[in-house]
Amino acid sequence: MYYDALKTFVTLAEIKNFTKTAENLRMSQPSVSLHIKNLEKEFQTTLFLRSPKFLQITPTGEILYDRAKRMITLYEQTRQDILEHQNSIKGELKIGASFTIGEYILPSLLLDLQTAYPELELQVLIGNTEEIIQSVRMHQVDIGLIEGQTNEKELSVHPFMQDELFIVSSKNHELASKDEVTFADLQNQPWVTREVGSGTREFLNHVIRTNGLKVKSLLTISSNQGIKETLINGMGLSFLSRSVIERDVQNQNLSIIKMKNQSFTRTLSYIYSPVIEDKKIVKTFINALQQKWPNEKQKGIK
Repeated sequence: MYYDALKTFVTLAEIKNFTKTAENLRMSQPSVSLHIKNLEKEFQTTLFLRSPKFLQITPTGEILYDRAKRMITLYEQTRQDILEHQNSIKGELKIGASFTIGEYILPSLLLDLQTAYPELELQVLIGNTEEIIQSVRMHQVDIGLIEGQTNEKELSVHPFMQDELFIVSSKNHELASKDEVTFADLQNQPWVTREVGSGTREFLNHVIRTNGLKVKSLLTISSNQGIKETLINGMGLSFLSRSVIERDVQNQNLSIIKMKNQSFTRTLSYIYSPVIEDKKIVKTFINALQQKWPNEKQKGIK
């Protein structure tokens, strides 16, 4: 059984250091070397180029790395499925979520799952949309929740919610007092936005391009909370999800810039690799997701 050798190989490929790999896997450095040597003998190839100053994976090593990740995932899924008995839902579920979903939408679902399945261990990784897509592709998480779509052919993509976005500002902004504004009113305004790779940033870029908006300045902050605090302190406009701003609008910390005859919606989706499609706890999570937001249609903030 080559599971231990493949696990060692994948860890070494990611850490690129024999000593740190041994510490991470709680084994001796000679054991790490032996696992790599056995794999190189098995596949009749050199997996790493070694020197005192660097460790570099070879082209054949890259091929094995991709396949080994999949084999390890399949092995661990099989092991967990065998350990599960009767209808008990337990084990570890790793969830990846974009910032908007992970910070403002997912928590209520996590509470439902923890209440219904107390033996289920939930781990949540939060990043921007592009980071979550890559985490799912590399099998670092079992399932991902993202804002919009992905062109990754290796992944299965399914919509679960329509999310409405709004242009927002501080309550003292010059546009906040207007009953309605047009795109002409948005010309030459400073904007505060998320980083490249974020679904929200991608949507804002689309709106700017489509409507020919000229941007006075662009401040990038990789945090929804950071953006809101910047707006509250009087800096420009931003484009944020309903779920992100709802409480701040109700508390009158932020104001919605009401657009004339215009609304903005996007699709939130869950994604996973077909390799783990039959994993029991992944199916449980998807069922809970679909039950919580069956054909959900978000309403605007009043």
